[in-house]
Amino acid sequence: MPSSAPAPLTLPTLNWHTLSELEVIQQITGTSGSLATLSETGLSPALVKERQEQYGPNELKAKAATPAWMRFLLQFNQSLLYILMVAGTIKAFLGSWRNAIVIWGVVLINAIIGYIQEAKAEEAISALAQSVTTEATVIRGGQKLKVPSRELVPGDVVLLASGDKVPADLRLLSVRNLQVDESALTGESVPVEKQTGSLPEDTPLADRQNMAYAGSFVTFGQGMGLVVAIGNDTQTGRISGLIEKGGSLETPLTRKFEQFSLMLLKIILTLAGVTFAVGLVQGQEAVTMFEAAVALAVSAIPEGLPAVVTVTLAIGVSRMAQRHAIIRKLPAVETLGSATVICSDKTGTLTENQMTVQAIYAGGELYRVTGTGYSPQGQILQPETATAVHPQSLPGLQACLLTGCLCNDTRLKLKDNGQLEVVGDPTEAALIVVGQKVAMEVEELQRRYPRLDSIPFESQFQYMASLHRLGPDEHCIYVKGSLEALLKRCQTELGSQGDIQPIEGDRIWQQADYLARQGLRVLAFAQKIVPPTQETLDHKDIESGLTFLGLQGMIDPPRQEAIAAVRSCQSAGIQVKMITGDHVLTAQAIAEQMGLGAGQAVQAYSGRDLEQLSPEEFVEAANQGSVFARVIPEQKLRLVEALQSRGQIVAMTGDGVNDAPALKQADVGIAMGRSGTEVAKAAADMILTDDNFASIEAAVEEGRTVYNNLLKAIAFILPVNGGESMTILLSVLLGRELPILAIQVLWLNMINSITMTVPLSFEPSTGREMTRPPRDPKANLLSPKLLQRILLVSVFNWILIFGIFEYIEQTTGNIDLARSMAIQALVMGRIFYLLSLSQAIPTLLGRGRASQLEQHERLMDTAAIAIGIGGAILLQILFSQWSLFNIIFDTAPLSWGQWGICLAVSLPMIVVSAVANRVDPN
Repeated sequence: MPSSAPAPLTLPTLNWHTLSELEVIQQITGTSGSLATLSETGLSPALVKERQEQYGPNELKAKAATPAWMRFLLQFNQSLLYILMVAGTIKAFLGSWRNAIVIWGVVLINAIIGYIQEAKAEEAISALAQSVTTEATVIRGGQKLKVPSRELVPGDVVLLASGDKVPADLRLLSVRNLQVDESALTGESVPVEKQTGSLPEDTPLADRQNMAYAGSFVTFGQGMGLVVAIGNDTQTGRISGLIEKGGSLETPLTRKFEQFSLMLLKIILTLAGVTFAVGLVQGQEAVTMFEAAVALAVSAIPEGLPAVVTVTLAIGVSRMAQRHAIIRKLPAVETLGSATVICSDKTGTLTENQMTVQAIYAGGELYRVTGTGYSPQGQILQPETATAVHPQSLPGLQACLLTGCLCNDTRLKLKDNGQLEVVGDPTEAALIVVGQKVAMEVEELQRRYPRLDSIPFESQFQYMASLHRLGPDEHCIYVKGSLEALLKRCQTELGSQGDIQPIEGDRIWQQADYLARQGLRVLAFAQKIVPPTQETLDHKDIESGLTFLGLQGMIDPPRQEAIAAVRSCQSAGIQVKMITGDHVLTAQAIAEQMGLGAGQAVQAYSGRDLEQLSPEEFVEAANQGSVFARVIPEQKLRLVEALQSRGQIVAMTGDGVNDAPALKQADVGIAMGRSGTEVAKAAADMILTDDNFASIEAAVEEGRTVYNNLLKAIAFILPVNGGESMTILLSVLLGRELPILAIQVLWLNMINSITMTVPLSFEPSTGREMTRPPRDPKANLLSPKLLQRILLVSVFNWILIFGIFEYIEQTTGNIDLARSMAIQALVMGRIFYLLSLSQAIPTLLGRGRASQLEQHERLMDTAAIAIGIGGAILLQILFSQWSLFNIIFDTAPLSWGQWGICLAVSLPMIVVSAVANRVDPN
């Protein structure tokens, strides 16, 4: 539509699931037409055209992306970079173009690195738009047509069939065995069986069986629905609105660096002002003192720190990628290490996403089933003796398993990559797999007992039935479905040895309740022997006379590695909470198996429970609960916000469309790389390539290591700035020559600092990261102990610089030589200090107790430090010995004896470092 066209209309927001079919037709079409008429004629072409002009296309409207040039400029929006840019401008104004160009170069490099790392624009809305792009079969003007989904309008009659993607939000008018996979929207792990008829107003989204929502898939059956919402008015569109509203939150690292930069800015401006004022009082020229003030400001600014921080985070990104975690935004590396809460989706994240039969009740006995997923590895065990049983010797158990295999429309297909693919319903797949565990093969059973007729599952009947030929003289009807539907049709039950007994309904109900309380989805099985003359099957054939065979309880089991990962996170002081669209009992059972209660009872809330809570109660529930089931996207978002309101650093995992708003709101959004939707991936900060919750544990450890390495970098860089600033300030106060020039300060703060600090970014984990509680998110970047360390080493650096400069200048009269030796002594002291901060020496000393592989890994860990020190020594030799550098940096060559003096005066740094390590063990 042209930009001058009026904005499209929006439909009134109605609870379509509460209305009858006739009321929906009247509301949406504006006529008093009947269902029969509408299903035959649909909308007229003229009305369709009119509504397309009124409501616009059926597509999500993405907000305009930020232009590339603006995203690049935003990289400069940091206080520390403001200081550098101002310093560079002042140096240029004073004619010091060398200094200005170098400073501006550092700022530009930082901006380029940040821009490249975050170059991917916000893709969430465009990904959502793709999720509803498809073709739809509609009835218009009395004809069945295929049209692009973007051309649908409210009131269109849409026909659904197996394999179709639902093109808009539909109120279902008729269904025939219709099942829809809504897992990406609601989190429900199995397809939803649809029906018609109105529902109560407070029915949760996942339970609205008379609705089909845009972006979901039809897995079975057929249906017809009326379009009641398109584009941004659909449930998927509402999620896109939630994503747009959610701003990009600051991370703990960016917040702390902002606070640190502002504090540093105040200190630098204060010192520079004091320097300028003191000089004027002493009678110095204003231009000279302005130059000294700028020199002090430049010396106090850690020019290399932003680059070191960026490199440290980038190295963390590389390491996480090796551990199956791809980082989309640099600060997320450290933020994950700060996480205090991980909110995880259940299906496919904590669980296998493969339904598995875990219990069978047949012949009056309860059996346990081992094995997980669709692998046929496993056994059926007696609960008392834990010994494997063979169904051939237990006719009651065998009949129950046989019914699950034959009364079944699903098959397992082996894909090219060796993975099993379910063609049909995951619940039926679980019945096939449990049969395979006792050598029952569906294909062979179907050949031996051919199907003659069947009744597909229908929600109003709650069962499926199939008629099979057992032999020339006997046919049998096998039935599976809900216990409510089958038990009332059964007059007898099959005993363990195949004997027919009177049915005991109360006992069966008790067993079903027992299985349901464990979170298992319970199916009942029955059979009826009929004469060989019966070749067809009808509902009246199973109204009565069935023999009850048993129950099978199944669940999507937790990943074993995820259980270990949850335990590790809890030992590291990180809470793990499950947020899912699945049933409360199922979610609670999985949570108990995974130990989410941390030794206490798992506290669970349903979406309906949360709706009843006041805002204050909601926040309390979010912090106290471990399981949140049957929640809608808005509630997921509110849960994350509630946790953040209590100061928690929240990592949120998810894979569906319904997870996207919460993923974006979380401090770290973690999407699943394999099963995740493009929507979830685009909204996330991190993507797990193996969809394994256990990879989060490794990523958390890496994040904590990154933060520790950042603190080491700060502890290494700032003492040099402190020593330089104190030296210049004292020289001004005493009216002496500056022991170090601004261009030399830039060499130390950037070239030397970066060369020696970057190796700290490669420092490996200590192995103790996951035994410590998370850092206090409110704590300052510079802790009191770290400040004491910085001050202690700064004082030594000041004494070293000022002392060696004064001694050499007074004894030789060569000011360039004095400055060169002061800098070289400082760098030698820095080498000793670097070794005290790193793990190089402890790592090498521990080689004797390590295996050959561990020794090799430790050598690799220390290689970066060795390379950094070697590079720094080489550069410092060039700094004072190369004539070109003598001209650029106003330095002088040193003799062997003078090199020895520099080494001797730097040796006390070993003692100072030891004291600093006791003050701040890091």
